[in-house]
Amino acid sequence: MILLDERQEVLMLVTNSLKNDLNTRNQYIVGLALCALGNICSNEMARDLAPEVEKLLASTNSYVRKKAALCATRVLRKVPEAIETFADKAAGLLTDRHHGVLLSGTTLMLEICEIEPNTIEQYRRHVPMLCKILRSLLMSGFAPEHDVGGITDPFLQVKVLRLLRVLGKGHADASDQMSDILAQVATNTEGARNAGNAILYECVQTIMGVESVGGLRTLAINILGRFLANRDNNIRYVALNTLAKVVGVDTQAVQRHRTTVVECVKDADVSIRRRALELVYALVNEGNIKTLTKELLDYLKVSDLEFKPDLTSKICMLVQRFAPDKQWHLDSLLQVMQQAGAYVKEEVCRALIVLISNAPELHGYTARCMYRALKDSADQAELTLSLVTSTCWFLGEYGELLLGTADAPLQDGEQPLSVSSQELVSLLESVLSKVTIGPVGREYALTALMKLSTRLPDHSQYIQGIVEQYRGSSILEVQARSCEYSHMFKLDGMRAALLEHIPPLDESTYTRNLGNSQVIDGAAAAQVVANGDIADAPASAGNLADLLSLDAPDDSVGASASASSAVTALQDLLSGDLSSDVAAAGGKQAIEDLLGGMGQMPASKPTNLADLLGGSAPSTSDSTGVFADLLSQPTPSSTPQYEPITAFEKDGIRAVFKLSKPAGQESVTDIEASYSNSSSEAITDFSLQAAVPKFMQLRLEPASSSTLAANSSDAVTQKLHVKNNMHGQKPLVMRLRIGFTSGGANKVEQAEVKNFPAGL
Repeated sequence: MILLDERQEVLMLVTNSLKNDLNTRNQYIVGLALCALGNICSNEMARDLAPEVEKLLASTNSYVRKKAALCATRVLRKVPEAIETFADKAAGLLTDRHHGVLLSGTTLMLEICEIEPNTIEQYRRHVPMLCKILRSLLMSGFAPEHDVGGITDPFLQVKVLRLLRVLGKGHADASDQMSDILAQVATNTEGARNAGNAILYECVQTIMGVESVGGLRTLAINILGRFLANRDNNIRYVALNTLAKVVGVDTQAVQRHRTTVVECVKDADVSIRRRALELVYALVNEGNIKTLTKELLDYLKVSDLEFKPDLTSKICMLVQRFAPDKQWHLDSLLQVMQQAGAYVKEEVCRALIVLISNAPELHGYTARCMYRALKDSADQAELTLSLVTSTCWFLGEYGELLLGTADAPLQDGEQPLSVSSQELVSLLESVLSKVTIGPVGREYALTALMKLSTRLPDHSQYIQGIVEQYRGSSILEVQARSCEYSHMFKLDGMRAALLEHIPPLDESTYTRNLGNSQVIDGAAAAQVVANGDIADAPASAGNLADLLSLDAPDDSVGASASASSAVTALQDLLSGDLSSDVAAAGGKQAIEDLLGGMGQMPASKPTNLADLLGGSAPSTSDSTGVFADLLSQPTPSSTPQYEPITAFEKDGIRAVFKLSKPAGQESVTDIEASYSNSSSEAITDFSLQAAVPKFMQLRLEPASSSTLAANSSDAVTQKLHVKNNMHGQKPLVMRLRIGFTSGGANKVEQAEVKNFPAGL
């Protein structure tokens, strides 16, 4: 048994020897043979010796019955078709009085239920017997041979509770039969020792796993609350982990332990802190958002650097989702920017701009708050990009409301603020001189000063001098803006119209665009799910890029949407139709020129505003420019027809691509994918990921469903849009990653699509 394993050919000679040992009268020889069979048996040995093992389950010797039940567990893993033979024999072991036989019998029944779920219904009639066994263990007196820390046979109790959980899941009658004994175990088990805590934990798992009543679930969650007060970090971790799983089942019961959970956020153990934070995120709702956000902001000040990115992201997400009003929303995000602005994502700043632009009653309050925050951070040399970009945008739009002559009433509890126009301009000038703000922050500050030049006419000449200082900047984008803005000072009749207040952006359109489109840069990918949302690729997007690699030596893999949400926002703003020929970078450039920029534009594509105004900014290879693209009309042309292609076919799933090209757009290919399922089982959790070389751009629309019905044809459809920037030079190629669930098993398949027709 020590020198052999199931891969050794010599085992063919051992089968007959083991069979002889299993039929001997010496219980120790039989036990040794069962141990050897359980450890080294191959599929053939298990099939040949299964009848002997079955016969030994009915032995009069409890030692042999115990060994036979354990050996049968291994045999069934090798020969699942023998389950029908062992199913009744395993249940018959529940009437045994020997604890070892009961323990091995319940283990065998659990294994049978896992291998063949259909036996669960057959075993449900034994629930009263299992409850009787558990009650006898709970009420029995002291038994030295089974006592562990004052608990009678905790190993058997845990196994019985686990089997009850399997039998009671999704079955109300079986759950009712075990409710009383579960309540007795939860209330009568002492948690002073690890043995008792193990039983209580398994009892909680069983209560939450079956169709139990609300009072029983509350009792289980209260046990987990007691675990949180335990000094053992392992027990506290288990409690937090379990509470995170059950918070969706009974949120109110978990909310009672909110204070204890928040205290765990400040624990010295990093694992405890992580689990506690995850649970706090799950506990937040409209009623407690203010309290829990205050706790999270307090922790953000003292948290470790490794926690700040995730914690900052989660706080921003919770504020955006549950904020009771817009003023509190602004105050909370401003605190996050001041404490951890380096980790605030660009999307958060954009969403805040959209929110405030639609709240005219808060324009003055926002300008005052942003001014205070920027001044304090500038004095302390703690400027971060998110704070600089947000404050510069708001001060550029609503900075005139800071002045004493402005009609901007104070909010409740707000301290008055007296700011002169010179102080406002000087603050932005000082921000421009900070090295730490980077090129993007400098672009925002220049744009803010430029907007204030029309609203503070007395300081127009002074602002012009500041802007002209950067005409020789080594950063191309800053230099381009300085040159363009300097030229705009010569256009007095046109400057005020160019720099007027931006109309409010539609919140519903912005939110819908965020949910229905996803820009995938470089190596990142996006997964389209059934409800129409697009889930971001995980932190291991680089690994996904490797997985989806097209193996091209010169081209890095990635998928890029052909139109970002910024382009859609520009379309709404201008109330016009954007030509599909406008590249994503160009659309981003145009919106950033109008809104002050939400990020650094590619250095290789400077803005074309100078071309419009006759400035001296560096020219690009595109002679028409972005605005010409926006105003151009597509040239009518004949639309070529293409035969559908089969992109993927395996495991009954078939994906067919129907190809078409929009009129006048040779580089763009529209793909309508239709998915079929020829198998007899329904396919669930179906999702498609795609990657193209970096010279292409890809946009995925949501699939019509994530479920493919059995024996269905073209039941689910999805649209893909690809733009080949090297059309005519390199052919269209794509790699697919398809994930789905079939027969309870999660599967992932990959395919490379190279059979696209020529000319795409």
